[in-house]
Amino acid sequence: MIFRAEEEDRGLRLDVFLANRFPDRSRSFMKKLILDGLVLVNGRTTVKPGYEVRADDEVSMTLPEADDTGELVPQSMPLDVLHEDEDIIVVNKAPGVVVHPGAGHSEGTLVHGLLAHCPRLAMQGAPKRPGIVHRLDQNTSGAMVVAKTEAAYLCLIRQFKEHQVFKEYRALVYGIPPQHRGEIRTYVDRHPVDRKKMAVAANSGREAVSIWEIERDWGEVSLLKVIIQTGRTHQIRVHFSHLQHPVVGDETYGGGRRRAKAVRSLPLRALLLNVHRQMLHAARLAFRHPATGAELTFVAPLPEDFKLLLDSLSKVCAE
Repeated sequence: MIFRAEEEDRGLRLDVFLANRFPDRSRSFMKKLILDGLVLVNGRTTVKPGYEVRADDEVSMTLPEADDTGELVPQSMPLDVLHEDEDIIVVNKAPGVVVHPGAGHSEGTLVHGLLAHCPRLAMQGAPKRPGIVHRLDQNTSGAMVVAKTEAAYLCLIRQFKEHQVFKEYRALVYGIPPQHRGEIRTYVDRHPVDRKKMAVAANSGREAVSIWEIERDWGEVSLLKVIIQTGRTHQIRVHFSHLQHPVVGDETYGGGRRRAKAVRSLPLRALLLNVHRQMLHAARLAFRHPATGAELTFVAPLPEDFKLLLDSLSKVCAE
């Protein structure tokens, strides 16, 4: 796997640079790969985990054979296809579906389902992630584009890196922000203690920008439209947790059962205690078609559990 360091990566430790690209891998795992000579920077293996990455560095990494989870075998699964042609496929990912194989998820991923639906996916990138140019968390639903050809993959990767892709979400959060709309601009980095989490950082990590607007509120929870100008790991979840308005159902970032138990309204509390995933949905995705250059926009309908929760909130709060 080959990565090109961006200007925003300048000064990052090499092991941190690599860990940022693999949320399911720890910094210590990357450190071991570097010490084992499996990571090259500009063709050199004589680098240390603490090497400070420079803009335009070419970092290549080889995963050991023991990391391989076997051949990808297509597995049929229901897919909500929003668009498909010879170059791309756009799907409305269901909540609970992991995007690609990784630690603890060797089958039943979106990639397995896509291979059963369309045997040809771009083979650029990591071996277990054919065609994957961006991701959604397991329990986040919504619009995703996947490349079917190598040219489409490279074009889409470039659009995401250059922030040319429009991404709009719906997020149900605790509380009501003090303003009707706003912007949060921070750095996001690995959590200093729990390396599986991300956190707002003062002087490290990568810049993350989220623009939000209140669509509806029910007193103790509100539905937000969130447009993200960057695509950092767990960005929306981290940002709104930082603002003390965590996403409903997000156990990792403060929106889980403990927060639900603090809701004053008994009927509302009962509803929220039955939420078992983060209420976050990628509602709209827009980009240039990698082959034709045409501007494309896709709208992904809310999943049934999200819609039912919103309807129930309106009924409870109207009584």
